[in-house]
Amino acid sequence: MARSLARGGMSGVQVISWESAETALTPKRREIIETLRDIDPDSVRALARELGRDKSQVSNDLSTLAELGIVEYEKNGTAKAPRLTQEHIVVEPIV
Repeated sequence: MARSLARGGMSGVQVISWESAETALTPKRREIIETLRDIDPDSVRALARELGRDKSQVSNDLSTLAELGIVEYEKNGTAKAPRLTQEHIVVEPIV
């Protein structure tokens, strides 16, 4: 599916399964994804401050998103800066 989208001119796409979407796309995790589209925080702590959430809760949500390949970490000194792996996330259709 990602290749088809790329051939159609849409690059930077990550395709996730419906099951993964159910896990990944909770309201709080969608908020993280949307925020990471807008800003590049220096650390998990900076992202948590931006969201007005507890750092450990944000860290747990980021871990789930990282396991699904939606987020990766960039080293920033001793901190880990979360980044989206792709510009777009597409959920596989149910057939």
